[in-house]
Parts: sequence; C-alpha cells; structure tokens
Amino acid sequence: MPAQPFTAVSGRAAAMREDNIDTDIIFPARFLLITAKAGLGEYAFHDRRFASDGSKVEGYVLNDSRFANAPVIVAGANFGSGSSREQAVWALYGLGVRAVVAPSFGEIFQSNCLRNGIVPIALDEAQVARLMDLAEAGAEFTIDLESEQLGVDGSMLAKFTIAPERRLALLNGWDETDQILNQFSGDIEAFEVRQRQSQPWLHTKEFVA
Repeated sequence: MPAQPFTAVSGRAAAMREDNIDTDIIFPARFLLITAKAGLGEYAFHDRRFASDGSKVEGYVLNDSRFANAPVIVAGANFGSGSSREQAVWALYGLGVRAVVAPSFGEIFQSNCLRNGIVPIALDEAQVARLMDLAEAGAEFTIDLESEQLGVDGSMLAKFTIAPERRLALLNGWDETDQILNQFSGDIEAFEVRQRQSQPWLHTKEFVA
C-alpha cells in the first residue's frame, strides 16, 4: 500500500539519547506474527512505553503528552540496527513518525524507511546533539523534503540529501511498482510493442486463457 505523499511535516520531536536503538526495541520480535500493517503503531517501542502489567512507564519520552504524537524522532547513532524486519518501519509510521534524525542508521532499516514514507536524515553528531537539546526543549521541527531542509522554530538549521529517485517517490507517495512505472514505463511499452510484433501468439485470447 503506498504511503501518503511527503512534502513537509511539522511538529515536536521526540529525543532519544541512546545509540543502537535496534529493530527489536522499535518492534519487539514477539509481535512478528502480526502480518497486517494497520495498527502496528500500538506496538512501537512497546517495551519502553509499557510495563509488564500494561501500565505506562513514567518518564519515557513517548509517554510525555508533549511528545506522544511527535512526527520526528531525534536519536543516537546506528538507529534501526539489528534485524531486517520491515514491521519496525510500519510500526513507526503507524505511530505517526514521518522522519528520524540520527548520525547513522541500520542500512536495511534506512532502505525500508525510504520505501514506506519515512525520511531518515543522517547528520553529524554535533548537529544531532544540538537538535536533541532543542527537541527536549519542545521546539517545533519542520522537515521540508522538497527543499531538503530541516528547520527548527522557523529557522533552517540543516540541509540533508535523499537519493533523487527515493525523494521523488516520497514526494508522490509512490510504492515500488509506482516508482518502476515512472522510471521505466517507456521501456515497458516499447518491449510490449516489440513482443506483439515478434511473438503475437502470446497476446491471443487462447494463449492468455
């Protein structure tokens, strides 16, 4: 299912001062039997948000009313490391997260973000540390994908770069099929014309049936 088009997102940012927040922290393995995307936000950071009795953990950033619906996470290095489970990204998306800022990301996680409507922004550690302070102070973050700029309280603080084909897909809310059609529709049509000419029997009703 395609994600919503991403042009610009604004809101508070949840600061997570920790390196190596892996996919098992983001989406615990025991929930992997859930295969539907819908509703996975309920399980994002589940064991950080909830105690064993189901009560909310006091002091955890996502249980703070100021950051409960934050569309941005600012985190430590190697965010999303560990397993390749795509459910971690689906859970973040379901939680309302649209961008993650960190010094580095797990490679597969980063790719999964770009395919599922979340913008992973890699900045140097000094920039992330400054943004972490601003996030904790309740500043308003804006992620503008069209201009590839990150702003805080109306001022541009950082530039970032997303691969052009992924940026285009995010801006349009395209899934993998949409992206292939956009890039290669001319080649696909030309192939079909050639095939109809060289192998017309493949397109007869009898063969298709």
